[in-house]
Amino acid sequence: MVKEGIKIFLRAKPTKGKKGYTELENEEITFHVPKEDSDGYINNKKDLYKFKFEEVFPEVTQQDSIFEKVCKNAAESAKNGYNATIFAYGQTGSGKTFTITGGAERYKDRGMIPRSISFIFQSFEKNPTAAYTLHISYLEIYNETGYDLLDPAKEVTRLEDLPRVHLQEDMDGNFHTRNLSVHQANTEEDALNLLFMGDTNRMTAETPMNMASTRSHCIFTLYVSCKEHDSPTIRRGKLHLVDLAGSERVAKTGVSGTILNEAKNINLSLHFLEQVIIALSEKSRTHIPYRNSMMTSMLRDSLGGNCLTTMVATVSLEKSNIDESISTCRFAQRVALIKNDAVCNEEVDPKLVISRLKKEIQNLRDDITLAGRDISADPLTDEELLMCRERVNKYIESVDPEERLNIDADFRKIHFCFQFLKHLLRQAKTTSTASPTSHSTIIPAHVEKELARLKELVSQRDTEINILVNLLKKERGQQGDRQQGDRQQESPPPRPKPNRNVKNLSQGRQEAFDIFRRDYQHNRAIELNKSELKSRMKEAKLIGGTVNKSREKINALKSSIEQRRIALAVQGLAGDVTAEDPKEEELKHA
Repeated sequence: MVKEGIKIFLRAKPTKGKKGYTELENEEITFHVPKEDSDGYINNKKDLYKFKFEEVFPEVTQQDSIFEKVCKNAAESAKNGYNATIFAYGQTGSGKTFTITGGAERYKDRGMIPRSISFIFQSFEKNPTAAYTLHISYLEIYNETGYDLLDPAKEVTRLEDLPRVHLQEDMDGNFHTRNLSVHQANTEEDALNLLFMGDTNRMTAETPMNMASTRSHCIFTLYVSCKEHDSPTIRRGKLHLVDLAGSERVAKTGVSGTILNEAKNINLSLHFLEQVIIALSEKSRTHIPYRNSMMTSMLRDSLGGNCLTTMVATVSLEKSNIDESISTCRFAQRVALIKNDAVCNEEVDPKLVISRLKKEIQNLRDDITLAGRDISADPLTDEELLMCRERVNKYIESVDPEERLNIDADFRKIHFCFQFLKHLLRQAKTTSTASPTSHSTIIPAHVEKELARLKELVSQRDTEINILVNLLKKERGQQGDRQQGDRQQESPPPRPKPNRNVKNLSQGRQEAFDIFRRDYQHNRAIELNKSELKSRMKEAKLIGGTVNKSREKINALKSSIEQRRIALAVQGLAGDVTAEDPKEEELKHA
């Protein structure tokens, strides 16, 4: 749980009008209001106002700096499963919409909403091990009526064509929206297209204070869900970016007609918001009037609830707007007194829980099959783990094809041995990939020694054969010279390359090989050894067949005895462990 007050920031709007009476510092703004002579000599009106904020942004502050210091932490918190809200408050024409949404002329004038979208999608890419989803909704509150700005069902020509949004309160006092569509955004481009659609449908009008004044409150919400790999927990956070309509003094602006009616509803909703702020700042108050307006109902969690809330107060430094600027700063100071209790919104995915429970059930069933043994749920000790590793290594290094991995009938040890084998296999694959010329299998030392001896023997035999072949060639050459006599010698035809394969030897080479094999001094011993090996191999095959049949019979008898014991245990007939079972004795002596 994170318990903290609402953070307040102040931003001054750039203006070309006549400025004065104000001083801006890093965390403080000061207003100097001179006394008027028309009020008389006896005038107790306050002429100096100082207000402190988290940070005061002067007129030259750029949009990227505003996002880094105000909105970035809120977007990060929403990605991590917390609720966050940022709302802009101030008089009409003081720069609230520019701060939240941004300007449309230059790319660097982007506001908090498009920058938050970009930041969230960049954060998704930095953590590929987690699965993220982003959904978006856009609500407009115009004259205390809610409208869904993201209705793709039909073309909108006027505000009344949009679907109306209604609030419903459950038994716990929580408000839920009806008819407010929520759209999934798979890419940053999809999210920006939804923002553009909503801004196009938004209600604006020209007033004496602003050429394009937004005449409604708007709440742009980003819903972020996150699920880590192999984790049953899902974190769900949301980020409200609220652009409140600007307050204005009707007597000062002189508006009439529809704009006058809009101004009345805006001022009334802001008045209800101020009532909620005052009630929350007073500890003795037991009732908070959230239900007075739709906007305060929507912001119930943001004000004194489960949310990390930030307020941006926008002011104009012109002399004509000094009273409205002081009023905005006073409102911000009251907001800073509110404390919120934010918690991470986590829930367990039921599908993953069911899958995990099924695995546990299967493991329990496997353990039950080990009848007659005490099943322990305690982890293996260090000695048991070392013993399992040694037996696995011994099993791998053994050259006997009949070698078995002998471990106790304990599923904890069985599972560990499999995990250790899997680890060794992955390690071997990694080594083979890193050095392709290296062998993936380990050759025992005695096998390598025998291979070296055989290679040396083959090399000696090749040398002897080459000597005999050269002698034969020389003898044939001398016989040819004697037969030709004085005849003109012709160039001998090219001889084929020697072939070391005995089966494909030429006639002369075959004769040389036969002479060598006949006259070799150990030839008789070799023939005797070959005959002896054939007889012993035949005898070994017969003995091996007898051994295999005996082993199969023993395994069948073991299986019958185990089944007999399990059947007796299930039927409750094995209470006396000392009693002899005649059937089992018969199987043992079979």
